[in-house]
Amino acid sequence: MKYVDEFRDGERARGLARALHAEADPGRHYRLMEFCGGHTHAVFRYGVPDLLPDNIELIHGPGCPVCVLPIGRLDMAIRLVEKHPEVILASYGDMLRVPGSGRRTLLQARADGADVRMVYSVSDALALARANPERQMVFFGIGFETTTPPTALGILEARRSGLENFSVFCNHVLTPAAMGAILDVPETSAETVDIDGFIGPSHVSVIIGSGAYRFCADAHHKPVVIAGFEPLDVLQSLLMLVRQLNEGRAEVENQYIRAVTPTGNERAQAIVDDVFTLRDSFEWRGLGQIPHSALGLSPDYAEFDAERRFDMAYVAAEGTKGCECPAVLRGAKKPVDCKLFATACTPENPLGSCMVSDEGACAAYFTYGRFRQDALERQQAQRQAHREAREQ
Repeated sequence: MKYVDEFRDGERARGLARALHAEADPGRHYRLMEFCGGHTHAVFRYGVPDLLPDNIELIHGPGCPVCVLPIGRLDMAIRLVEKHPEVILASYGDMLRVPGSGRRTLLQARADGADVRMVYSVSDALALARANPERQMVFFGIGFETTTPPTALGILEARRSGLENFSVFCNHVLTPAAMGAILDVPETSAETVDIDGFIGPSHVSVIIGSGAYRFCADAHHKPVVIAGFEPLDVLQSLLMLVRQLNEGRAEVENQYIRAVTPTGNERAQAIVDDVFTLRDSFEWRGLGQIPHSALGLSPDYAEFDAERRFDMAYVAAEGTKGCECPAVLRGAKKPVDCKLFATACTPENPLGSCMVSDEGACAAYFTYGRFRQDALERQQAQRQAHREAREQ
């Protein structure tokens, strides 16, 4: 297939759904985590849950970089622009609306006079630094492995062109470390989330390659299938996972062969390795402190480190009382399990990061699933009644 509409073909989708119904063992329950928030939105946008057998459950993972950033890191950015009027802070749009301590956001800081600007890329931030040589330009670097290489290239360009007023507040995090943290929780812990396999992220895997997930299969005996973002991609990947589980296999398979290779983009990896270094530990919202799960600037590029330049200090902070974002990000709860969801917490008035971001699970439920919830519950009740009738 070559065209987008071919990956959204209804008849092919129904064929994959029939195969899932035929091959899913009715005697077992399949709990499959789509790590990436982009997959969560694709799942609900195209109604994938409606096509699945009742015993295939999709668990939503922490693959939303805006969502997993702890409140303390956001507070650092807010304090920076409030204490240093000479600073222009450039950020991707989602980050501006995430509530920090006391539900204060970067947008509110901007309304109070701080110079906070939305950009679409690190190139925009470099342009702002060139246009404002008398000001300090700080780029709020955030994201998984997909957005890390552009930030690294921005730092290399700043050095090449002698931009001394440019620095990066680095919050780039690593996907395999988060997957490992989810799987490493002891079975006796209350934090344990029972997962049978992973739908592996798409864009991240383009950079790091499919081989980066070998530990899931080898050390934890959990299959991983890297999937594209289209509905047929997701359905085919689910079928591949079900087949692995039925056969007792745990392998890393690549459904997204049109973009992902075993080794990934090695040139991008080399640039990242040059500019960044592993942090000893980093706090994730919902997952706590995870060793070697995030990047900071290497000593060779320390002059571009905003944390060093402005002596920024991290202080842990609590989220909004009653917000279940941490549990949603672990896969322990679904958005509808939160009492604030679609009542006090909406996209217009988000109380948690999962309702803000375009990749957040709560935003996906609200946008694509909230008004179908009653219908889904009725459908599930009807299926249960049919099963009970057959058993009698």
